[in-house]
Amino acid sequence: MRVIDVHTHPVFRGLSLFGKPTSLNRVIAHGRRHNIVHMIVLGDVLLYGATPNAEQLRKINNDTIRVVKARPDYFTGFIYLNPLLGERANMAEAERCLAVPGFRGIKLEIANNSAHPAMRHVAKVARTFNLPVLQHSWSTTNIKDRQHQSDPADTALFARRNPDVKVIMAHLTGIGFRGVLEAKGLPNLYIDTSGGFPEEYLIEFAAEHIGADHVLYGSDLPIRENSCTIGRILDTKLSAADKQKMLFGNTARLLNLNLN
Repeated sequence: MRVIDVHTHPVFRGLSLFGKPTSLNRVIAHGRRHNIVHMIVLGDVLLYGATPNAEQLRKINNDTIRVVKARPDYFTGFIYLNPLLGERANMAEAERCLAVPGFRGIKLEIANNSAHPAMRHVAKVARTFNLPVLQHSWSTTNIKDRQHQSDPADTALFARRNPDVKVIMAHLTGIGFRGVLEAKGLPNLYIDTSGGFPEEYLIEFAAEHIGADHVLYGSDLPIRENSCTIGRILDTKLSAADKQKMLFGNTARLLNLNLN
């Protein structure tokens, strides 16, 4: 089955690609060994800590621009933004990145909780340019920092407040079964499968409650390894059609990727 990885960090300083120096050619070769035909680049989002300023955002996004320009056939970029910087700064950075072909989404990390009022600035950017928003999400029953971390309930609230914005709740194995239930009934909300170790029946549970059409394969490369993260989908009892949707079709449709 062909695969699109919606959650990767090809540039992530301080981490190697499984014990070897990271390079774009090595990342692509690794991906192709696992039938990954395209990767979404989310940037080195923790390089400057939780709340990067405008200049630091530009530097992180410049890395993504470099990757997308080098291999537009294999990489699509998401724009890394900080909602706390306000509407003008976020709109300007989005416009700057979108001047480069190959950007198709927005990435948010831990500058603020996704229930924060500043999220309206990112929602406006997403609405203006028709971009999905991929929000780092994790159960705050395990991580006790609700100021910066977005619990699945918070990400679901952002999607509920902005029904015309497509939202990707990151890290299925970080949000768990409760996160799936928080996402239920929100047609503009998707979940990517990246996160921690595989958990039995979690993929099937997501397909049952939010629909296979709303589950996107993601690895979190190089933090996580592709054979394991793909295997957690292939080893389910779902139909071959549903597995292919999760691994390829849903992301291709959401991002309007033509990868024939």
